[in-house]
Amino acid sequence: MPLTKFQFRPGINREITSYANEGGWHDCDKVRFVKGFPEKIGGWTRYSRYSFLGNARALNQWTDLSGSALMGVGTNIKFYIEEGGQYNDITPVSSTTAAGDVTFSATSGSSTVTVDDSSHGASVGDFVIFSGAADLGGNITAGVLNQEYVVATVIDNNSYTIQTRTAGTSIQSITVDGVLAPTLVTANASDTGNGGASVVGTYLLPTGPDAATFGTGWGAGPWSRSTWGSASSTTVLSGNLRLWSQDNYGEDLIFNVRNGNIYYWDRSASSGTYQRAVALSSLSGATSVPTLAKRIVTSDTDRHVIAFGCDSVDDPGTLDPMLIRFSSQEKAADWLPTTTNTAGDLRLSSGSEIITAIETRQQILVFTDVSLYAMQYLGPPFTFGVNMISENISVQGPNAGVAVDDMVFWMGNGDFFMYNGSVQKLNCMVRKYIFDDLNYDQGDKIYAATNTAYSEIWWLYPSSNSQSNNKYVVYNYAEDVWYFGSMARTSWTDRGHIAFPLASGLDGYLYQHESGLDDGSANPPVAIDSFIQSSPLDIGDGEQFTLIRRVFPDVTFGNSTNSNPSVDITMSVRNISNGSYVKSSTASYYDLARDQVDFRLRGRQMSFKLASDEVGTTWRLGMPRIDIRPDGRR
Repeated sequence: MPLTKFQFRPGINREITSYANEGGWHDCDKVRFVKGFPEKIGGWTRYSRYSFLGNARALNQWTDLSGSALMGVGTNIKFYIEEGGQYNDITPVSSTTAAGDVTFSATSGSSTVTVDDSSHGASVGDFVIFSGAADLGGNITAGVLNQEYVVATVIDNNSYTIQTRTAGTSIQSITVDGVLAPTLVTANASDTGNGGASVVGTYLLPTGPDAATFGTGWGAGPWSRSTWGSASSTTVLSGNLRLWSQDNYGEDLIFNVRNGNIYYWDRSASSGTYQRAVALSSLSGATSVPTLAKRIVTSDTDRHVIAFGCDSVDDPGTLDPMLIRFSSQEKAADWLPTTTNTAGDLRLSSGSEIITAIETRQQILVFTDVSLYAMQYLGPPFTFGVNMISENISVQGPNAGVAVDDMVFWMGNGDFFMYNGSVQKLNCMVRKYIFDDLNYDQGDKIYAATNTAYSEIWWLYPSSNSQSNNKYVVYNYAEDVWYFGSMARTSWTDRGHIAFPLASGLDGYLYQHESGLDDGSANPPVAIDSFIQSSPLDIGDGEQFTLIRRVFPDVTFGNSTNSNPSVDITMSVRNISNGSYVKSSTASYYDLARDQVDFRLRGRQMSFKLASDEVGTTWRLGMPRIDIRPDGRR
């Protein structure tokens, strides 16, 4: 029998049975499709040797007026400005004590120091900076005390403990749970209520939860966030996942913590010093600035700062989840509407809260929990107007949508959608597979991102057995195909002033993706395990047993740095439809001069799998050919 050529359909299809998907791909990991053919995705390398504290859930790149590249990095613990690979802490100050309000107590032989501060309001894991302290308990000098600390334990409303460490050591040595690296300083004398009369405690913005937490009760859990009949939590939300939104305002940065205050970082005032961000309401000339908001956006074309789901002028401090307010044009801190400015507000009517807002070139799409609005600049006297686009629309979370030019893609509750002038439901060929394996309780962690070099939309999400993002699903909008895989990433930003997309890992590092061929989270880098597997194929007409003798893989190894790259080809056979594979055989294809691999398998149906687990190897699959001929059972 002549060689049989197999040209598989591009993309992964899990919406039909594997047998009905004959001629298509069924499973994969770390694989994409280019021009209809599968290939291994690019590797990743550490962007910087420096790390940050917490899990990053917001990344924003921009350049200042001098051309210096900057990036805002918001984690559940800190907010940083990254420049030159270093993470500069600009976390806002929450409160500052009067001089002398703070005292310390040390016990000989212990590195635990008790801090007395009436009504301190701190929680375990929060950060405080001490200044003006004198020596305490022998070894614990003023230099040891006058630095930043994490609250180790809370004794009561008036006292807490810290673990003293060597003077001048970075707070970055403190892990997420507040445990110190081995630089502790132990007191060699006891001392109570001391530290000097001039001690000042500066408390930073409290840290936020790294996971949504729930308790029990009727109507609990993320109501309407899952499909009808699917497993859902019977719990009540008791803590908000720490999320940030941010946008540059010229060379400066405006950002806010979800359901919290809005902050401003002035680049010119921070050049070389990295002063902390301040509340937008504290700027000179500020009027009626919102102090609570779900999301902020800077409207690029008309230079308004817009707050979505915020407190009103008349009722400051009370969040209205359906209210939109905007500053006066070119005045980020002027929010009081007057006859001489363009500040104002709008209130949406359909839904119970604003979930997110996504800016495109022409407008801003505003998602409530049930509807989608388009917000456009009209000019004076109305400034902005809103128009309802669609009802019965859902979005999984504040970061579950992303814009590509004037298109917006998002993950809803059970479906994926696109807006390009009208709302369209995407024909997702892996829909059930994804939504059946989604941790809805942690749905706010879903992060949509673009990889425009490959025309891809990525959704990073937590699977049903994970509290953190550990998987991804990709829609290639140029080729209209889907694929998926496993990867632990919490946020992502497409290439900008940095040549590669950047994504944040769970280890406190940013990674440049499509950089190299391997997993650069280890040193030295380790191989990326990638594979793709077909649905079963009838051999011949599927009515008789057939012998598989040889496979001509049609694999190229492109820019592999491995001197002898290889892939593993696995052929599996079964005798009846929907039955188990009765035999599999794997052979390595490694020599570009070798055009075939030998097999000896009998069956009525077969599947084809290509896998790679070698350092320095990349591959692309073309159209494999298989030497098959009729055969008996033996």
